[in-house]
Amino acid sequence: MAYDLPQFVRELEKRNELKRIAHPVSATLEITEIADRAVKSGGPALLFENVRETPDVPLAIGLYGSDSRMSLALHDAPQNIAARIEGLIKTVPPEGLFGKLQTGLKLLPTAMSLGVKSVNDGPCKETKYFGDDVDLSKLPILTCWPQDGGPFITLPMVFTHNPNTGRRNVGMYRVQIYDRNTTGMHWQMHKVGAQHHREAQEKQQPIEAAVCLGGDPCLPFCAIAPLPEEIDEMMFAGFLRGKPVEMVKCETIDVRVPADCEYVIEGIIDPQETRPEGPFGDHTGYYTPIEPYPVFRVTCITQRKKPIYPATIVGIPPMEDAWLGGAVGTIFKPLIKTQIPELIDMHLPVEACFHNCAIVSIKKRYPHHAYKVMHALWGLGQLMFSKVIIVVDDDVDVHNLSEVLWRVTNNIDPARDVQIVKGPVDSLNHAAPLVGFGSKMGIDATTKWASEGHTREWPDVVKMDRATVEKVDAIWDQLGLGAKVLSPSVDGHIVAKMP
Repeated sequence: MAYDLPQFVRELEKRNELKRIAHPVSATLEITEIADRAVKSGGPALLFENVRETPDVPLAIGLYGSDSRMSLALHDAPQNIAARIEGLIKTVPPEGLFGKLQTGLKLLPTAMSLGVKSVNDGPCKETKYFGDDVDLSKLPILTCWPQDGGPFITLPMVFTHNPNTGRRNVGMYRVQIYDRNTTGMHWQMHKVGAQHHREAQEKQQPIEAAVCLGGDPCLPFCAIAPLPEEIDEMMFAGFLRGKPVEMVKCETIDVRVPADCEYVIEGIIDPQETRPEGPFGDHTGYYTPIEPYPVFRVTCITQRKKPIYPATIVGIPPMEDAWLGGAVGTIFKPLIKTQIPELIDMHLPVEACFHNCAIVSIKKRYPHHAYKVMHALWGLGQLMFSKVIIVVDDDVDVHNLSEVLWRVTNNIDPARDVQIVKGPVDSLNHAAPLVGFGSKMGIDATTKWASEGHTREWPDVVKMDRATVEKVDAIWDQLGLGAKVLSPSVDGHIVAKMP
């Protein structure tokens, strides 16, 4: 089932996953404080119906802040989507006409969902503002944190086209509001939007851009998805939805956008014009400093008659982006395994803001195999930003940080098993000596072999034998110790909570 934002809000409410807030609340700081408490306590999504600055426009936040809401937004559980992708990867046309026909029939539903469908009108066109009527202050745009440089649009989908190839890109770049019709455009140097900007500078031509809010709830996820540049984000949305995305042409620029958005903010970026942008309380939990970024000049705003403004907040983790980032790791693991088949599992801890640490388990095949995996990951798309990569054996649960810490600290000799390299890092990495460039660390925490120069005996993990565990399970109720407690370790995996 495909749906738009109002339908998604109603569905969440029906499932007791959304709470309406009627009390008047300010978009400056107050909504952030409420939403931060809600997401960190496992609370519901929130619909603020009486935003003090814009009482006629409700604001929805926390829409992705649970496993169940994430699955509903993506039209399926992330692990099921990953299985579908894995199935497509494994679909290789067999020899012979009949085999190719079978493969074609298998792929037909997927092929029909890809691409976009052009339409002439849509809900996003119900109300239009041009010229002096354009006023971004009519939107309940959040000022999230005390030191922020102003209000920021925090859940935008930014549509641009490559000035040389015409290829569409949809990215999520924060948008700082300067005045009623002028904003910043925070696309970092490694993002596709920034590449469009560089190519537009070379051609000395402006960039047409559309900032979209709302639509099918899977669309913002597609905007952050680490897709290869040749894969269109709207094609991926069609894959998630099971049907093409209906797209409509903008009013003042030659860009097509999802027809069921709540808002479409159209405008032009002069690639020669920049302006100080920031500070902004970012997903690292720190403020990003003031830096020059492109200026987006708004030419038109189209919207629904009764729009809902979607927003999110970032800051000290965990935040709502924990579920978005978790879904990214799950869904795209099959694609990573096409390049690194020995990879068993991967975890990007939210505490490390995703890009600061990647923990991977591998089926070790040869001496020093972990180093091959580290460098392969640093060569894959946005994984190049991984500040620390930890490689463990295939019998380690990478999602159990207690187990990972136990294994790593026991299994490494720092002088031997730590490698420092230089390369691109995330632009938000404030510890790097230069913006976007610094050092990265790889840690080989796998069992060491004699062929790797470790001549000492490597000990076995302490664990109880299965027969004794089963015997104690059978007599537990007779021991008078209360509810049955799991064995502290099973096959070397920690199942007990650390004190």
